[in-house]
Amino acid sequence: MTATAPKIPETSDVVIVGAGIAGITAAWFLNKAGVAVTVCEKGSIAGEQSSRNWGWIRQQGRDRSELPIVMESMRLWQEIADELDGDIGYRREGSLYLCENDAEMANHDRFMAFAPAYGLDTARLNRKQLESLMPGCPSRWQSALYTPDDGRAEPSLAVPAMARTLVGRGVRIIENCAVQQILAQNQRVTGVLSEHGEIRASSVLCAGGAWSTFLLKSCGIRLPQLTVKASVVRTAPAPLLFNGNASGSKVSFRRRLDGGYSVASSDYLEIFPSLAHLQFMPDFLPLMKTSWRKFRFRIPELTVDGNFTRQRTLNPIPSAKTIARIKSRLADRVPALAGIELVEAWSGMIDALPDVVPVLDQAAPIDGLWISTGFSGHGFGIGPGAGKLMANLIQGNEVDYNLSRFRLARFSDGSKLELGPSI
Repeated sequence: MTATAPKIPETSDVVIVGAGIAGITAAWFLNKAGVAVTVCEKGSIAGEQSSRNWGWIRQQGRDRSELPIVMESMRLWQEIADELDGDIGYRREGSLYLCENDAEMANHDRFMAFAPAYGLDTARLNRKQLESLMPGCPSRWQSALYTPDDGRAEPSLAVPAMARTLVGRGVRIIENCAVQQILAQNQRVTGVLSEHGEIRASSVLCAGGAWSTFLLKSCGIRLPQLTVKASVVRTAPAPLLFNGNASGSKVSFRRRLDGGYSVASSDYLEIFPSLAHLQFMPDFLPLMKTSWRKFRFRIPELTVDGNFTRQRTLNPIPSAKTIARIKSRLADRVPALAGIELVEAWSGMIDALPDVVPVLDQAAPIDGLWISTGFSGHGFGIGPGAGKLMANLIQGNEVDYNLSRFRLARFSDGSKLELGPSI
């Protein structure tokens, strides 16, 4: 997709930095409200994690504060899908967390302690119930947590389709247009300076994913962030095992629109701390202590810093070892898929925050600057709900959620961080 206009506009009511799921869905709801929106993207629409994620749209296993937003997001996904030209693969086929023993099932007690109070239809399944849902389920899985109305969609299709619809509705989405600085006077946003010139605006939304920390730094705002690499493979069309999303120890898989499966290792993530990220390591120590088994530190293969035009799209290469690990785990844990060809592999860089929940907030003390970032690998499913939320906040509308969990100041006001669900 190319730029929607030969040049940037001089003015816009709102400028959104980043054309991933967070930025495009915010633009979607601002446009519906009659607000003039310009989206600036340094690379291509959904070029990074928004097109590289697992494609899960799940309520199951969410942080308590996220759950009401993602439940609203399920309805919004359907609304959006109905307005798009083409099938983005949105289906509500359920999510399974597969458990080998009682100890693994007990890991879900925290979620089940509050989920029913929100009206979420999530249940614990025994082996017999699991077999009725997934015939031929490997014997190692003895039970499961199941949310039948969770969804899935195709990341490579969804956000680009939303963007095309927005362009048809008059929204400017400008690719290859890096915002280099957010402009402000007297602690009030006045616009942005892009590589192609200045755009005057009274509100700016930073939805820059892994790059957000560096854009905000130029405004004197500290956002502790790391980039975490996750790899995924795609199988050729395969016999139906389960039509939704499933995850067990060491392997996760999702049925695809093309009849194959997207498969990932659920216990292996690579962290690439650049020199600029090292200052944030103390912020991440609590997360590291609880999840150290799945993290591996690596020498940075890609540079993520304040130079937004040197590397317009983060396109990490999945290692041969990672692909081999996924293949062996399919053979060991999901034998029904063991002989199916792996036809494609890719990696993405997750924008992780220390407590694994996003920032959805105004960037005090700068009036008119907003932040929607740090979804820590969970952003695709909650995207429309978060986008509508941010659109309402930008317009000064009331919202029905308690947003204290998502405030920016939690990283600086001395609060003890509560860790959310793992990346």
